[in-house]
Amino acid sequence: MGEKSKFETALDNGQFAITAEICPPRGTDIENFLNKAQLLKECVVAANVTDNQRAVMRLSSLAASSLLVTAGVEPVFQMTCRDRNRLAIQSDLMGATVLGIKNVLLLTGDHVSCGDHRGAKPVFDLDAVQLVHTAKTLNSGVNLNGMALRGATDLHLGAVVSPDADPWEPEEIKFEKKIAAGATFFQSQAIYDMEKFKKFFEGATRDGVKILGGILLLKSAKMAHFLNRNVPGVDVPAHLIDELDGATDQLEKGIEIASRQLGELKGFCDGAHIMAISQEASVPKIIAGA
Repeated sequence: MGEKSKFETALDNGQFAITAEICPPRGTDIENFLNKAQLLKECVVAANVTDNQRAVMRLSSLAASSLLVTAGVEPVFQMTCRDRNRLAIQSDLMGATVLGIKNVLLLTGDHVSCGDHRGAKPVFDLDAVQLVHTAKTLNSGVNLNGMALRGATDLHLGAVVSPDADPWEPEEIKFEKKIAAGATFFQSQAIYDMEKFKKFFEGATRDGVKILGGILLLKSAKMAHFLNRNVPGVDVPAHLIDELDGATDQLEKGIEIASRQLGELKGFCDGAHIMAISQEASVPKIIAGA
């Protein structure tokens, strides 16, 4: 195996690792994307490049991750099951390695019915657990048919977990299956009940698996209400919505809340994953505030 990524090394060394999301452009103009990447460069260990998030068409996450490598920003290449069959999945994972990408986050992906191309055919040839297994298999030097590769992949394998899922039991089963399949780090979905997350973290960490708590920047009370109505597994509590509602600058209040959450995570967790949708410029403020 080659040299480990900065992200994997930080986790292995017990450092509190901070990652943040960066969304590729809805076109080929990459200037703003690269500017956002430079904002994140000095304050996070790696930047997650989303893969047609919410099933909305954007620049390829593989291409955008490669751009970050060139720009000196370590990417976490996100790959979903939604858009690729097992041939394309294996090709893109091998492609990531030859492009110098070392971290990959493997997830199901939002259904096309949520997005901007609702007539598209969803693929879902593999599920998220099988996707992790596929990446682990390629790392071992063979493909899904058991044929030897002329050069293995060398990827740091991650997956997602939703500690606030209700009921929790099916999510717990998936979490354990992803570990068994080869995931070594997890980024959680947005968390708002920190005590509940802490109990999950303390009960779940084992076998060297690292977990980063998810922080979603709430830009306004309106956004919080939208999340509660439309995003399964997200439950922004009323007291946070009231805080936002009562603020003269709701974005600044959202940054303050995210900083508070980050400070709490630093007390017990392996790291934090900050999701500041279209507000990447706020990430340094969130980190500074914590």
